[in-house]
Amino acid sequence: MKKMHQLCRRLVLLVAAMFSLLQLMANNADLAIQGKWDLTIMVDGKPSPSWLEVYHSGNKWLVGQYVGITGSARPISKINFKDGKMSFTIPPQWEEEENDVVFEATLKDDVLTGTVVAANGKTYEWKGVRAPLLLRASAPVWGKPVKLFNGKDLAGWKAVGRENQWQVINGILTSPRSGANLITEQKFNDFKLHIEFRCPKGSNSGIYLRGRYEVQIMDSKGEVPQKDLLSAIYGFITPNEMAAKEAGEWQSYDITLEGRVVTVVLNGKTVICRVPIPGITGGALDSNEGEPGPIYIQGDHGPIEYRNIVITPAK
Repeated sequence: MKKMHQLCRRLVLLVAAMFSLLQLMANNADLAIQGKWDLTIMVDGKPSPSWLEVYHSGNKWLVGQYVGITGSARPISKINFKDGKMSFTIPPQWEEEENDVVFEATLKDDVLTGTVVAANGKTYEWKGVRAPLLLRASAPVWGKPVKLFNGKDLAGWKAVGRENQWQVINGILTSPRSGANLITEQKFNDFKLHIEFRCPKGSNSGIYLRGRYEVQIMDSKGEVPQKDLLSAIYGFITPNEMAAKEAGEWQSYDITLEGRVVTVVLNGKTVICRVPIPGITGGALDSNEGEPGPIYIQGDHGPIEYRNIVITPAK
């Protein structure tokens, strides 16, 4: 009887060891897909940016988050990955959409290629490459400040999207209604940006750093800080306090971007201090995170005014 108990115990230990080994092998296989991915979705022949992160939920299964061509980051409750094949499903983001969004892809040579069935029911091809870490070996050496807005006209800027509604009135860059967005002709890598804005009650805008990471602007006085309110990195980073002024008052941002590490000072208060931005936000111009990009300001979400736009690039 004693030998039988010893044999049973050894069998139990052997089964547990085999299970642990299989779990370790599965986790090691999952490492191939884990991480952050910059996606490009081909929509009617046009490349459109998107973003994906894959990581483990404990030791049970893979989960993640996804940023579409528009909208904010959304959680993914389960990502299937086996034998180089990945798939996941997320619900639609907008109220008028009815269909779930279904992603499928194959991982080969550290590149994802696949299809997505969008909420509109159409199927699009897409490709994903690993997002760069954007680590900096040393602190930046800052160059000379450059005025991006001369207070007279739109020199150095170009309107994109809808019909251009931007105009300069009494030295103020003014968008009286929803319309085109504005993008600087010059591109930047690391920089410090000072920009002042006046947002009417109920309106909305945003400043995209390198054209990829939106710092939110909206009427948020008295609100609890959220990932989609004033001074947030839209959908990703919540400010540590709401330093907003009343709607219709002039406010200021002082933003520093080094690699993907951002600091945001709103009206003289540091509300985000050296936090890495996970990836591109909805509405980005592209998903080429390793490249320089422009300053891009939204003009398609209601009236907005800007002045005193000064950038100090890193050398």
